[in-house]
Amino acid sequence: MTPHERSLHLTRRQLFGRSALGLGTAGLAHMLGPELLAAASGSVDGLHHKPRAKRVIYLFMSGGPSHHDTWDYKPKMQDMFGQDLPEHVRDGQRITGMTSKQDTLPVCPSKYKFTRHENNDRGVWVSELLPHTATVAKDLCVIHSAFTEAINHDPAITYIQTGSQVPGRPSLGAWLSYGLGRLNDDLPGYMVMHARTSHPEQSLFNRLWGPGFLPSEHQGVLLRSEGDPVLYLNNPAGVTRRDRRAQLDTLGALNRLQHDRFADPEVLARIEQHEMAFRMQTSVPELMDLSGEGEQTFELYGEEARQAGTFSACCLNARRLAERGVRNIQIFHRGWDAHGNLPEEHESQCRDVDRGCAALIKDLKQRGMLDETLVVWGGEFGRTAYCQGKLTKENYGRDHHPRCFTVWMAGGGVKAGITYGRTDDFGYNIANEDGTPMFPQPHKDKWTPGTVHIHDLNATILHLLGIDHRRLTYRYQGRDFRLTDIHGHVITELLA
Repeated sequence: MTPHERSLHLTRRQLFGRSALGLGTAGLAHMLGPELLAAASGSVDGLHHKPRAKRVIYLFMSGGPSHHDTWDYKPKMQDMFGQDLPEHVRDGQRITGMTSKQDTLPVCPSKYKFTRHENNDRGVWVSELLPHTATVAKDLCVIHSAFTEAINHDPAITYIQTGSQVPGRPSLGAWLSYGLGRLNDDLPGYMVMHARTSHPEQSLFNRLWGPGFLPSEHQGVLLRSEGDPVLYLNNPAGVTRRDRRAQLDTLGALNRLQHDRFADPEVLARIEQHEMAFRMQTSVPELMDLSGEGEQTFELYGEEARQAGTFSACCLNARRLAERGVRNIQIFHRGWDAHGNLPEEHESQCRDVDRGCAALIKDLKQRGMLDETLVVWGGEFGRTAYCQGKLTKENYGRDHHPRCFTVWMAGGGVKAGITYGRTDDFGYNIANEDGTPMFPQPHKDKWTPGTVHIHDLNATILHLLGIDHRRLTYRYQGRDFRLTDIHGHVITELLA
């Protein structure tokens, strides 16, 4: 390899790491702690500005929850039950092939009652489907004006998780791991859980928590609810911990020889992953042992929190991970894709997640952790104001709807007990204050007040953690990539 070719294989982080190979420097780095490693991002203390949050817990509702039946109260739709959606509301916007051949698009009001929880002049409306979450409504920052361009599940989930509808980009958690580093040497900086559901219609691919072109040490580590929490956590029969240590020392020496020859940064990442796996053999069993949790904890999260894999159990484990210094925690809950029989399916889904969401916020708050923990809840898009298929007052379905949907955040430096943005009387378009629809686009240098594109949401999440989304970049294939591509606007109106 020529010196120029060799230099192209080195990122800032690899160069920083290679300059710290001396024993004295390594010892100093250990004394100063993991925050030193984050400084490789090129800014003071590894951050671009003072953070409002230390960590993020992302509760992702895969499939697209219906904002009509959970958060976005639209009483005027009741008077138009079954009537065709007015043409000026749709205004020629794209719809999926699943409803494009219907003769009509009948207006479908929600069958559920809503209650307003006042903390300001507008208050937060919450559906009767979410009675537990309603008890923490005054802690929530509810965004009604989120929007995306993707109209089908896989590109939409990939888009909100990675900033691109095309697979292959790093996930939000991987970007945060790359930008922030780890606080706990014995646990990964990014951990993922899949909660059990009664409606697991869609698959979730590991690229959603993958590193893309970032070094593989930044990928999310999946905690399993059955068997070993992490694959190969236990040594094979006849292999002691001392044997495993000797194996890793030998393998590490061989890998370092390989790195010295080819300067491939993935070799260093492989060494780090092996070492992390060794440390996790001790740290993960302790993490998953709930015997030290008091009865008050299970009164809060519910008895289902004792059952591995339930959403409540995942939320409890998220709090335990946060206590142990894991910065990025994500819980996926599938099954929100209610094209038909929405009431039965959403009632089941809401029962799954309602108590866990409320308990997590209350638990973090009573432990003094909510102010420094950003909790995010939402899916990849919303659902239509019209019915897909046969409509009755008791049963209906809704199609995919990317033009507006609801996301909420709590803690971590966001305003509490507020709503942001609004939709029209049909929950179909983001609306101005006078109710007239607007049709925003995610332009790089232009932002429409009152709207939150998914690039804006991700830019705001990064901002709350002390990162300027425009400056967190990684050079790959000759260009600098970032989570928000060339878009994104920090929604300062959401900040406390």
